[in-house]
Amino acid sequence: MSLTLAMFETTRLVRLSGVDLAIIVFYFGLVLVIGFYLKRFAKTGEDFFLAGREMTAWVAGLAFVSANLGSLELLGWAGSAYQYGIMAAHWYWVGAIPAMVFLGIVMMPFYYISKTHSVPGYLKLRYGSEASGLSAITFAVMTILMSGVNMYAMAVVMKVVLGWDINFSIWVSSLTVGVYVAAGGLFSAIFNEVLQFFLIWFGALLIPILGMIETGGWSGMVARIHQNFPGQDFTHMWAPMGSFANNPMGINWIGIVFGLGAVQSMGYWTTDFLVVQRVLSAKDIRSAKMAPIIGSFFKMAVPLIVILPGLLGLAVLPMHLVPNAPNLAPGQHSYNEVLPLMLARYCGPGLLGLGITALVAGFMAGMAGNVSAFATVWTYDIYRPFLNKTAPDKHYVSMGRWCTLIGLIVSIGTAYLVMGFASIMDYVQALFGFFIAPLFGTVLLGMLWKRVTRWAGFLGLLAGTISSVTMFVLMQKVDPQKWVPIFARSPLAKGLAQDMYQSLWSCVTCVVVTVLVTLVTRPKPDEELVGLVYSLTPLAQEEHTSIWHRPIVWGVSALVLLVILQIIFW
Repeated sequence: MSLTLAMFETTRLVRLSGVDLAIIVFYFGLVLVIGFYLKRFAKTGEDFFLAGREMTAWVAGLAFVSANLGSLELLGWAGSAYQYGIMAAHWYWVGAIPAMVFLGIVMMPFYYISKTHSVPGYLKLRYGSEASGLSAITFAVMTILMSGVNMYAMAVVMKVVLGWDINFSIWVSSLTVGVYVAAGGLFSAIFNEVLQFFLIWFGALLIPILGMIETGGWSGMVARIHQNFPGQDFTHMWAPMGSFANNPMGINWIGIVFGLGAVQSMGYWTTDFLVVQRVLSAKDIRSAKMAPIIGSFFKMAVPLIVILPGLLGLAVLPMHLVPNAPNLAPGQHSYNEVLPLMLARYCGPGLLGLGITALVAGFMAGMAGNVSAFATVWTYDIYRPFLNKTAPDKHYVSMGRWCTLIGLIVSIGTAYLVMGFASIMDYVQALFGFFIAPLFGTVLLGMLWKRVTRWAGFLGLLAGTISSVTMFVLMQKVDPQKWVPIFARSPLAKGLAQDMYQSLWSCVTCVVVTVLVTLVTRPKPDEELVGLVYSLTPLAQEEHTSIWHRPIVWGVSALVLLVILQIIFW
């Protein structure tokens, strides 16, 4: 108890002016007005959980990116950039763009044509209730944990910049999100996410612009980093990855390409319902395919506002930040606090209000995404199939609203779990390794191989999840010196490197178990798999669409631009 009280005894670095307070209060009021206005359009389950499937490709694409661009991203990846350097940008380029294009071109037709409301909904159609129930339960747990870390991220901002009580900042922001999502469902979440997307960009761009002016541009920033941290390469993405010892993450290119690019990012962007739900709201199949591809172009630019502030922190902050811990010495700050420290450094009256509003918007975007996804999965994939199968549609909408608020309250209790990790993103990527990496193997095999059987899908997913949790416990809790070199291939592997290999091995475990069980069990007949397996599904084509409106053209363009960025920052 004394430890918790000590956390509230903080010293504010800046004070809000009247203009700053007005900007923040106006934003809170605006999102509540939008939520209650859109309540009239969320009368049915289709409206509340999938926004009536009426979103254009641009709206769905912006919401798709914004749902992933919360305060967790802003705070966490800025801290990771301070800890690991520009290598953190891998999670935005190799760790996002190929997967987003793959989702749009390959996987969205299955999700959309089957009219599924969630990834567990697809698994129920493809495998049965066992795999669907397991994925729904694990996803519900993950969203609660992710909601908690979003709360913690916002509390860090309020603590460092304003000296606000952590309980106050958590409860006010969380209840605001709960009210507008419970009122308007996915309608409210999507429209507020689009609004928040622009607020985040306008507010968060202040730090990189002012920071680059102070350091004298990119070359000046790099020179300062080399002066502050001699002997460490924080400014190259691929050149230091020939050896585990040559980069601050303790990883080589195999972990990035396969652990991140081929498994974890593919799993997150194609099976995490938090983001897939936004694309399912698109009005037609072409819009559904285009939405993640449109989002990929915006995603490539996000390192400007999340990675660059961390690099600037390495160059200009007078103190060296340390790993996160429950007890930091007076004057010490953790990696997680680099962004609010930079905000306090550069933003005066008015600008500070805009910057804080951007972080509040990011917090709400992340929270809204988690609570609306939790409400849908709980209602459709746990409550309806297992607890109440025959209730009217109005009852399920009511259940969705109530479990939104309940989920928020429960997730407040998980906000403090992240304090045991060096940085926020070490914690988040570990969660993805538990729940997302093995799920990707199950979904991909189900879509591409018609032979996969009901029990193979369930047992493969179960084995992958258990193996991931086991590896984490062995590396983090039991004997790191023994198990980290075995699973992460080097004793130098830091948190994110361990998470990448944990994801890779858990997906491999899932695939191997699924294949072995498939070989000794009986598959479903082909007629039951139409619309669920690639080889048995007639997919919509764009023959009568001009070349500039075809998703495949823009998908290839995104991949070409990705390659150019890798060469520039090699």
